[in-house]
Amino acid sequence: MTLHEALQSAITRLTAAHVPSPRMNAERLLMFTLDCDRAYLHAHPERELTVKEIARYEDALAKRSSGTPAQYITGHQEFWGLDFIVTPAVLIPRPETEHVIETVLSLVGHTSVGRAPSPANSHRIVDVGTGSGCIAIALAKELPNAEIHATDISPAALEVARTNAARHHLENRIQFHESNLLSKLAHSKLETRNFDFVISNPPYVGLSEEDQVQLEVRKFEPRNAVFAGPTGLEIIQRLIPQAHHALKPGGWLIMEISGTIVEGVRGLLSEWAEVQITNDLRGIPRVVSARKP
Repeated sequence: MTLHEALQSAITRLTAAHVPSPRMNAERLLMFTLDCDRAYLHAHPERELTVKEIARYEDALAKRSSGTPAQYITGHQEFWGLDFIVTPAVLIPRPETEHVIETVLSLVGHTSVGRAPSPANSHRIVDVGTGSGCIAIALAKELPNAEIHATDISPAALEVARTNAARHHLENRIQFHESNLLSKLAHSKLETRNFDFVISNPPYVGLSEEDQVQLEVRKFEPRNAVFAGPTGLEIIQRLIPQAHHALKPGGWLIMEISGTIVEGVRGLLSEWAEVQITNDLRGIPRVVSARKP
């Protein structure tokens, strides 16, 4: 079977299985199978696949057809221009979460991606529920003078995050903590009343919305990273007072949210200053920022 034949067959198969973006998925899985880039696929359509390559591609296609996210098959996902290892222990990083990074950088005056911050920007930052570590690692890349901490309740997630930090040579820049939100930090020797930023992409989907969530998210991604409880506000409701305790006066809380809970979040932040909502590219409320008075 040639590369071109394999690709066309895969597109037909994924289309029949109602997999979104079948061509993109077929190409991504074939690049994973052959360990090549997209340019190679298009430059060598006549290339014959080996028996082992065909078997590996078939296995990947079978998993994707059954709903397994491509990122869990390949073990990789791009975020903020960086490659991250992902496993079923962590939420798959999504482009919408990049608005969190943009919000932080705008607040520290780092308005242009790739522009080095001034030495004065030695902020203390904690990423709560770090998962793959994508937020903490992206900020460590952009803010080389910042002191960055990251927490997660899941030891398996922290293992993935530490691996990603090491892959990007940032293992000495980020301190990882196993903690339920900020609870263990508050009881540690770490001074927690002196953070400039508390950042989080917390679980914010309500169980009442479960049937509106993509099947592959419900079935394959970690439920405790997606669903917060009946309303979607349960984790945020716990995080806000902990963040208030951890932040210095004038410090910022920045969280990813959804349009479903935006008014509830506003209510929970009624005593905070400068509450701002940032929409994503589809116009959906995506990030809330609030300053501790």
